Amino acid sequence: MHRTQILLEQEQYRLLGIEARKKGISVSALVRNLVDAHFQGEREPETDPLESIIGIGSGTGEAVGRDHNRYLYGSAAA
Repeated sequence: MHRTQILLEQEQYRLLGIEARKKGISVSALVRNLVDAHFQGEREPETDPLESIIGIGSGTGEAVGRDHNRYLYGSAAA
């Protein structure tokens, strides 16, 4: 954890203290929670392992679903 100092207005510190006491946590923990909540969703997304398969099934754009048996088995099985 990184230690830092900030300057707060008296009212800001008072309000943080009230909220921290309500939650049963320290002012430091409350500030960390508020920072996390502020930046939630802005973090670098983790690489999805499934991204590596994107594009491996490229084709011509022809609708093969209708005649899938022909493409899978070489004939139009009923």
